[in-house]
Amino acid sequence: MANFVLVHGAWHGGWCWRRVVERLQAQGHRAYAVTLTGVGERAHLMSSLITLETHIADVANVIEAEELQDVVLAVHSYAGMIGTAIADRMTDRLKHLVYVDAVVPKPGESWSSTHASATREARLAAAQGSPDFSFPAPDPAVFGLAAEDHAWVQRRQTPHPGHTYQAPLQFDPRRVASVARTFVDCVKPKLGTIDSIRPRVRDANFWDGAWMGGAGARIVELQTGHDPMVSAPEDLTRTLLACV
Repeated sequence: MANFVLVHGAWHGGWCWRRVVERLQAQGHRAYAVTLTGVGERAHLMSSLITLETHIADVANVIEAEELQDVVLAVHSYAGMIGTAIADRMTDRLKHLVYVDAVVPKPGESWSSTHASATREARLAAAQGSPDFSFPAPDPAVFGLAAEDHAWVQRRQTPHPGHTYQAPLQFDPRRVASVARTFVDCVKPKLGTIDSIRPRVRDANFWDGAWMGGAGARIVELQTGHDPMVSAPEDLTRTLLACV
């Protein structure tokens, strides 16, 4: 029996992992789908006081409260920031870190660092115009979703806390790299805000060479869009099980 902790990206909640959780549990594993403060079923906690550190604590506290060891930590999109922090701070609790079409930052970068200036400006302007410094979700069509999947995600998405967007993250790349890593590259269609990450995880010099070193890194390509837990749960589950 393995321990999986699944962390959604921006605008989502633990709900988006439902199809993967069901598959993992059906095979006898423990799977915890975290919902970050201020979104999903915790949207009533939305506040301008929410920061990146709030969300890091959300995940760390699940690992602590459930007394989990040898965790396969899967982090989606924005949550790549969180997974990197957890691997840096709770290294001995992780077995594998899975970046699911996620941000893989350099030390000192924020989630927004690799985004186009127009994207940054639009999100920050929206946050500044909101009462709780949040910015709204995009149309799920950009994640390659259509029909019932599109409708499901569209009605469940919630605004995202804006102070997580420009918060820099300091970490030791070699410590993070001591945890085995997989990057799940969702390529059909590719999401533009992840485009700058794809060459990083294929670069032998990324993290001054640490990315390719340590406990090892691999890339798995999925022929689906940015929300594979929705659009390709069988493929994503198979990828996660290979990390056990």
